[in-house]
Amino acid sequence: MSVRLRNDEGTPVDPVPFLVVSLLGVPLLIGWGPVYLLEWGVPLGPAVAISAIGSVGVAVGAYHRYVLTARPEHREEVPAALRLRRLLYGITAGIALLAGLTIAVVFFS
Repeated sequence: MSVRLRNDEGTPVDPVPFLVVSLLGVPLLIGWGPVYLLEWGVPLGPAVAISAIGSVGVAVGAYHRYVLTARPEHREEVPAALRLRRLLYGITAGIALLAGLTIAVVFFS
């Protein structure tokens, strides 16, 4: 028996994007969040709690974006060039975020 994820209209959606975002975001927050927060002087208990809350937020956000409000019938309408551009913007934003976090720890802690 296979469980299919369905959007808010009842249409089955592909669970892979949701799983990829959740299974990449949650371990990153759980693994690196407390370490980063400890570097800034946050006690261990609150650092773990903040990371856990952030992980839940990532999973809920991914579910909302990639399952609940997904419209599979509109997928072919987005040109490949636009999808690639969005991917490159996302990579650039991720690199900028990691660089900003690293610079903050190196120079201000």
